[in-house]
Amino acid sequence: MAEPTAGMDYSFCWGILSIASLLYKGFNVDRLSLRKNILQTRDRIPAAHRKQMSTTIHNLLLPHLSICKAGHIFIYVHFRSEVQTMDLIKQLLQKGCTVSVPLTLAKQSTLLPISIDNPEEQLIPGYYGIPEPTPAAVAASTGRCADIDTVIVPGSVFDARGGRLGYGGGFYDRFLSRDAPQAKRVALAYEAQMIASVPVEPHDQCMDHVITEKQIYNCQRSCHA
Repeated sequence: MAEPTAGMDYSFCWGILSIASLLYKGFNVDRLSLRKNILQTRDRIPAAHRKQMSTTIHNLLLPHLSICKAGHIFIYVHFRSEVQTMDLIKQLLQKGCTVSVPLTLAKQSTLLPISIDNPEEQLIPGYYGIPEPTPAAVAASTGRCADIDTVIVPGSVFDARGGRLGYGGGFYDRFLSRDAPQAKRVALAYEAQMIASVPVEPHDQCMDHVITEKQIYNCQRSCHA
């Protein structure tokens, strides 16, 4: 487990985390309300803090992946207040990784991995405004689910056992269970998104690791244990 990173001001985020803990620890809440409240908390983190914490998370993640033994990495492209990934994608490409990003298949409610090598030119607003590959990138893609070694996952709520709530569509749950079951699952989140216990359901896919600006949670997919 990584040591906390010195030299950064986390007082704002720890205040948010304390509020979240008071709201949810020991109380039964429905998943919709939990997701809504944690996302509102995440949205209130100032943009400058999110950028700073995202960089810290990248610095924890890169050595953890033993770059680029990870080989083919499937990674989300950040949207709104998610942990930022554009700089991370560029770093992975610079280190020689094969990088794929999601194309949303709305009718099938799943994701298609599209390989990219120039994110600034190959991404445009797609499903619900989320950056997704251009038609040209889709046509040229060599990404295959079977080749993916690591999936870097977003989400709304997490716990130390690898429990995860996404955004309600089940896209990543289906992708992980059906299309890339062999891949290591690494979630990126702010510490303010961590709670004592996520109310998981049978279809929810557990994470192997959750990385925040504070530490790496080694979960080993134990959220259903």
